[in-house]
Amino acid sequence: MTRRSEPRVVFSADEMVGRATSHIITSTDLPFPVHRAVLRPFLRLRQEALRAGFDLWPVSAFRDFDHQRRIWNGKWRGERPLLGRAGEPLDAAALSPAARVRAILVWSAVPGASRHHWGTELDVYDRAAVPAGYRPGLTVEEYAADGPFGPLADWLERRMEAFGFYRPYRHDRGGVLPEPWHLSHFPTAREASRRLRLATLARVLQSAEVEGRAALLKGLPVIYRRYVRNVESPPRQRPTAAAGGARRTD
Repeated sequence: MTRRSEPRVVFSADEMVGRATSHIITSTDLPFPVHRAVLRPFLRLRQEALRAGFDLWPVSAFRDFDHQRRIWNGKWRGERPLLGRAGEPLDAAALSPAARVRAILVWSAVPGASRHHWGTELDVYDRAAVPAGYRPGLTVEEYAADGPFGPLADWLERRMEAFGFYRPYRHDRGGVLPEPWHLSHFPTAREASRRLRLATLARVLQSAEVEGRAALLKGLPVIYRRYVRNVESPPRQRPTAAAGGARRTD
């Protein structure tokens, strides 16, 4: 008896850089759209979390190019907080273009290079651990052992891989800082990660109204290696508790 293989996920160039939404599905069960192959596995992970006493809930999932561009431009102009690697506030106007690019990249991806464009990434927290109306800061302290989301982080460490999820920013690898809240559906994200090329990013940035574009394009080869490709390797084993496809429910 042969085991049925899972259908291969294919991303178009526009889907990979957030210029298209043909890979995205909305659901009444979640506040944000996700990749169509991610919806069912995440909802199953959420159900198991509920049985374990956690209200696993996303604060972010799919973001298109323009959404990421607004985040980037806001930080470049000083309209959004800009932090250093130690979490210290920085004055964007006091930094050279190259230094400003590096500072933003520690916490926010270049438009076109965000993994959130793929719909495979979710930033999550435990709604049951905080009062109603609490807004997660997405800080490492919140997910530490003594933080409000520490128990969830520990539970996810033991259970998420069975549903196809892992943390691409688990450790400080000299690029993006650790993000214990960031989950990636590795069976789906693997294909986009493999196919996203430096030339693709260069093309989309050359025609976009992105602040600091000249500095970005000049440093793009290093940015690509240090901040785009420099993530944890996904698990080798196949998920054991997650299933593929999903129906549109909007």
